[in-house]
Amino acid sequence: MLLADERDKLTVIGRSLAETGLVGGTSGNVSVRSGDLVAVTPAGARLDRLDPADCPVVTLTGRPVDGERVPSSETPMHLALYEATPAAAIVHTHSTYGAVVASTLSELPPIHYNILLLGGVVRVAEYATYGTPELARNVRAAMAGGRRAALMANHGGVTIGRDLDEAFENARLLEWLCGVYVRAKMIGEPRVLTDEELAKVVERGLTPPDMAG
Repeated sequence: MLLADERDKLTVIGRSLAETGLVGGTSGNVSVRSGDLVAVTPAGARLDRLDPADCPVVTLTGRPVDGERVPSSETPMHLALYEATPAAAIVHTHSTYGAVVASTLSELPPIHYNILLLGGVVRVAEYATYGTPELARNVRAAMAGGRRAALMANHGGVTIGRDLDEAFENARLLEWLCGVYVRAKMIGEPRVLTDEELAKVVERGLTPPDMAG
């Protein structure tokens, strides 16, 4: 079986996403790249009930090379991000607070300095129907400039990483930041960190990990 270890890891991350509430039902999808091949979760699957063999393998152009299941409908978005970024893994969620922010704002502002770990302000990609080339282009644009995360208008979130564990942790951080913003908004107007304040945090060494590292 091609990419056996990677496909096994997809099932582990899928269960973790479900257990932490970042996905529910058949929502969300995950992929991991190895060279010129990508293992991705299948379409219409519950991520907490996957076997490694359920996860098909495709080329970077989307051509199926192994597995009997149909790749996730969001595979075009994953492939667009692999083309545009040095990511080795991608996690797409339908988390609650992420969806709330993605349905109301044009970007998630720096309410906490840990947003720097995601590359700065998290942009909200313009709305497009799921699984379409248009959505893939919109998300790719939102992720430009070294971002590790983006939100998709009226949809959910996507994060990248050097491996599946990092992409998963970035998804958890994105949801935490969205949750802080939404809860802060309930009791007042959130105070947003200034560029100067963020620069001082960077001076102290808080920056995203080198994706090539």
